[in-house]
Amino acid sequence: MAKILNIISSPRGEASNSIKLGNAIVEKLREKDPAAVVQVKDLTKNPFPHLEEAHLAAFFTPAEKHTDANKAAIKHSNESIQEIMDADIIVIGAPMYNFGVSSTLKAWIDHIARAGVTFKYTENGPQGLLTGKKVYVAVTTGGVYSEGAYKTADFISPYLKFMLGFLGMTDVTFVTAEGFAVADFQATALDKAIDSIAV
Repeated sequence: MAKILNIISSPRGEASNSIKLGNAIVEKLREKDPAAVVQVKDLTKNPFPHLEEAHLAAFFTPAEKHTDANKAAIKHSNESIQEIMDADIIVIGAPMYNFGVSSTLKAWIDHIARAGVTFKYTENGPQGLLTGKKVYVAVTTGGVYSEGAYKTADFISPYLKFMLGFLGMTDVTFVTAEGFAVADFQATALDKAIDSIAV
């Protein structure tokens, strides 16, 4: 029985294409494993604060020395890291905002990337500690970035591939629905992406 963590980063609710695509990935996974348990984490309903001095102070203070203020500042981070550790499969909805991930998703990443907890430095370089996970990323874009003049302007896939790998999550599949703002693509963009899902 797999545990699936479904990360939502779009504030558009039912109108969100990344949520629709992420849900389609989850449905395909549940078809394969009907007993799978799904936990939904909507980052837009409980937004993560951007990193401030209090968070960084808590990150770099040993747990046994945490004050009440440290514990409050590190709560979001600890909870999210535990959710990832508990999951077998992670589905991340990643709509494109200004050629990259939303600040909401970036804030979540900033809270889970912690030296000594989710990665460590070794003689051979950094080593990710969040291993043994399968990750699917549902990328949605208004333009077309798989080819053409804007191919180099996709900063979502390269960033997430590197960042997730840095944390130990190297088995990552990207499912992309593109062209929602392009007349020739928008009518079929979502269906085409859903048809391409392989789990």
